[in-house]
Amino acid sequence: MNYLSARHRPALIRELSNRHFDLVVIGGGITGAGIALDAAARGMQVALVEMNDFAAGTSSKSTKLIHGGLRYLKQFEIALVREVGRERAIVHRLAPHLVSAEKMLLPLTEGGTYGAMATSMGLLVYDWLANVKGDDRRKMLSREATLAEEPLLRRDRLKGGGMYAEYRTDDARLTMEIVKTAAQYGALSINYVKAEAFLYDENQRIKGVQCQDLLNDETFAVQAAYVVSAAGPWVDELRAKDNSLNGKHLFHSKGVHLVVPHERLPLRHSVYFDVPDGRMMFAIPRHRTTYIGTTDTPYHGDLNQVLSTREDAEYILDAVNNMFPEARLTLNDVESSWAGLRPLIHEEGKSASEMSRKDELFESESGLISIAGGKLTGYRKMAEKVVNLIARKFKQQAKDFAPCQTSQIPLSGGPFQNEQAVQVYRGSIAQRIASMGLEAYYADYLIANYGRQTETILDQYYPRQNAPEIALLRAELQFALAHEMVCTALDFFNRRTGRLYFHIGSIEPALEIILQDMQADAQWSAQRVAQERAEVLQAIREVSMFASQKATQLGR
Repeated sequence: MNYLSARHRPALIRELSNRHFDLVVIGGGITGAGIALDAAARGMQVALVEMNDFAAGTSSKSTKLIHGGLRYLKQFEIALVREVGRERAIVHRLAPHLVSAEKMLLPLTEGGTYGAMATSMGLLVYDWLANVKGDDRRKMLSREATLAEEPLLRRDRLKGGGMYAEYRTDDARLTMEIVKTAAQYGALSINYVKAEAFLYDENQRIKGVQCQDLLNDETFAVQAAYVVSAAGPWVDELRAKDNSLNGKHLFHSKGVHLVVPHERLPLRHSVYFDVPDGRMMFAIPRHRTTYIGTTDTPYHGDLNQVLSTREDAEYILDAVNNMFPEARLTLNDVESSWAGLRPLIHEEGKSASEMSRKDELFESESGLISIAGGKLTGYRKMAEKVVNLIARKFKQQAKDFAPCQTSQIPLSGGPFQNEQAVQVYRGSIAQRIASMGLEAYYADYLIANYGRQTETILDQYYPRQNAPEIALLRAELQFALAHEMVCTALDFFNRRTGRLYFHIGSIEPALEIILQDMQADAQWSAQRVAQERAEVLQAIREVSMFASQKATQLGR
């Protein structure tokens, strides 16, 4: 049985409540998904519960880069740069369709963060630490060569530039494919199930989790030898439930990104550039859009309702217009936006941007293991650290498990031998979709989202009386219902297809048809359909509010 089919959700809950697991993971972001994959691949019996949708928190709201963290080199975090730099190469090898090579341009400006000599040496060390080879190695550019690469750059203070290698991804899709790969090794993962309380034995040691299915209000228990909290911004909340919130704690930093049409900021490369206040910012072309960000500000509000403000948006636009003055971007150019939280380990006396992105493990007297901090790029090593700890505990009970294998496990959607193989596959898909009347854009979109699973989707493509784009969406929905535990319309439009951020105008024309398909599949009531419609329209208003000019601030 495919337990990642939304249609099999009741059977999955029965399985979760009837079995005893080696490990229960709380949190379906990329860290939790990585832990589930690592543990299941070693032979452990694994369950994962997520109170929202997979990747609904930080793991769908990052800068969507698998990058080495150049700025951490400036902070002398050499070990962190080495680890994440090498990890990005591993993840690229495991999923070259999802993690694609991206040349990053670093403009050198008068009075900027990086001087020419320091940049040249820094990028050289960066390449060495990350084991970068061949054409991906850094290249220093003159002022004229920099402008040839990116003509929109501000000219009056430009002194030159550096070009170096990074990798772009879709964080939510990457998380979903890790969840699916874990399922291939037997892990049982479910969304919209909240860990309400911990279960303890007579010695006050954790022996499981009391859960609530938020979709039908059922409660059930999941029994396990060990429990790991990989809940991101909610880690401290779970530690408080365990009465173990002491010592170090989390600091939440908010990061906002804006999305504009590519023609309004038609960059040729991703650019990492100086902001007047001394920070750095990214501008990254992606299919039909360019997205820009991010902010790094303290956040003390509702963890479940993190929204961008007009002040956030104007800060980003001012920074972009300062570096690309011909763009003249305004709030009306913003198609979409997102705001997420970085769950950092608090360091007294440091600002949000100064705090380390290192991860840290906490283990309570009851046995609750929590992991916090870290970066998207380092998810696999974070998972390895957690599962190594659990494996050592099992070894003390004379129960051995295999060592970490995830550096050799291709992610769902592959395998591809390398990025060249992805390009060949993209060519074949481009020919196929051209015959279907779809824009060429969709070849890149489909392969970046689904890899070789694209063919399964296209096999379900039936135009009938729909426009080609809507027919494609319906085929994607059938795939997501059968293989990706889609439970709500917003799951589909946001974290499965990315359309809420990167093709927002395609949602409303297809919304009623998608709702009808989901209603027919899951026997939704008219009330449930109305609720789903309202949630999608509310999400559209929230992420595109700046352009609509209907309010001066989100979250009022």
